[in-house]
Amino acid sequence: MATNGHNGAGRIAKIGIPCARDKSQRYYGLPIFIQNTTYLRAITDVGAAPIIIPLQLDEATLRVIYETVDGVFLPGGEDMDPAQYGEDHHEMLGATDPERDRTEMLLGRWALEDNKPVMAICRGCQVLNVINGGSLYQDIRALRDGSEKHDYFPPQFERVRISHEVHFEPESRLARIYGPTTMVNSMHHQALKSLGAGCQPIAWAPDGVVEAIEVTGHPFALGVQWHPEELATHLHDSPSRRLFADFVEQCRQYGAEQHA
Repeated sequence: MATNGHNGAGRIAKIGIPCARDKSQRYYGLPIFIQNTTYLRAITDVGAAPIIIPLQLDEATLRVIYETVDGVFLPGGEDMDPAQYGEDHHEMLGATDPERDRTEMLLGRWALEDNKPVMAICRGCQVLNVINGGSLYQDIRALRDGSEKHDYFPPQFERVRISHEVHFEPESRLARIYGPTTMVNSMHHQALKSLGAGCQPIAWAPDGVVEAIEVTGHPFALGVQWHPEELATHLHDSPSRRLFADFVEQCRQYGAEQHA
């Protein structure tokens, strides 16, 4: 029997979401942890409970929080430090946060080892690839011949701006959700270069940039380069909402099995 007063069908999934760092504008530059509320809305809209995970925790403390969640969500944000995949900094590299890299890579590795569901968006997709030994183009236009524009960043462009088409591997989870193709928003200047072990490409932009991966042999470890949380929340895009619902259902099932 499931614990905590829930049966398997009624259990609310808890989703761990690591923070980013900033400085308070109100309190004279006081260091703070932040996260985009649209991620939280996309998760709560399909019935899950987000658990915000701070940075700068020792590994043992981080593990305590990790053990309480049913799934890990790796969000967008800064560029990864290329030292994580054995490269020097390119001149087009943006801001990095090695502490965020450390936290997210620990959470991602643990989830992969435990078969705990992982959903990764934009930077998160890149983290998922690097965890598995892959590398990144530090700037798509500078380092990948024939690439089109993918960096439609605010404030020049709205986060819901539809930028290009992606097409899906026919037998993939995303194809079952979206169909053979869909139109997406795009806010990344980096992309996957060499793919990590077990990282199966399942979606591509028209210029061939990999737009989504699944980790083979894992029940649900999925990364996408676009921002479906914006489309689900602000454009009420049904397939994007189904993507979050699918992730949350996988997390609910995982949690129910662990607490049976």
